[in-house]
Amino acid sequence: MLKIVKGLLALALAGTAALAQAEMTPPDVLTKNTTNEVIRIVKQDKDIKGGNSKKVYDLVESKILPHFDFRQMTQLAVGKNWRQATPEEQQQLTKEFRALLVRTYSAAITSVADYKIEFKPLKMPAGETDVLVSTEVSKSGMAPITIDYRLEKQDSGWKVYDVLVDNVSLVTVYRNSFNSEVRKNGIAGLIQSLVRRNQSATNGG
Repeated sequence: MLKIVKGLLALALAGTAALAQAEMTPPDVLTKNTTNEVIRIVKQDKDIKGGNSKKVYDLVESKILPHFDFRQMTQLAVGKNWRQATPEEQQQLTKEFRALLVRTYSAAITSVADYKIEFKPLKMPAGETDVLVSTEVSKSGMAPITIDYRLEKQDSGWKVYDVLVDNVSLVTVYRNSFNSEVRKNGIAGLIQSLVRRNQSATNGG
């Protein structure tokens, strides 16, 4: 089950990569075009399909990550405890949370080609700066799953700040564990917990 969820979240990332492009292009169209591009690259690149970590990271870094607001995602995940952190701690939390998500998604990016994606019509009023882009993802042998992307229009373009899988918010899931860690060990303890998790992943844990 964990592998399936990671694969779906990787797909969610892949589906939002070009949202900072031309303002006149609707976010759902950009999502569809970029999803198809990422899937095409995964299918055609034998190294990526084989799990070549450098190529996988390059794909994630170049096509996906520039269009996520990791600071806002981290702030939402940390929740009310964000105000307790110093600017330096906020910066470190953002860095470690970004690394955690990058490793999670990079580990599953090769599975995105196995899914069928249906893009739902986007209803976006003129001048709207916060939208929800919805898709339905399916795979042989499993029930369809809804993946929604929350995006905010910023000066540099549309940025993703949350992903929902079957109405379960990514940042909310992390907020529950982060709050527990802060209650026990404070902000410094949360940072150290994230550092340990990232180091464990680096060492193959």
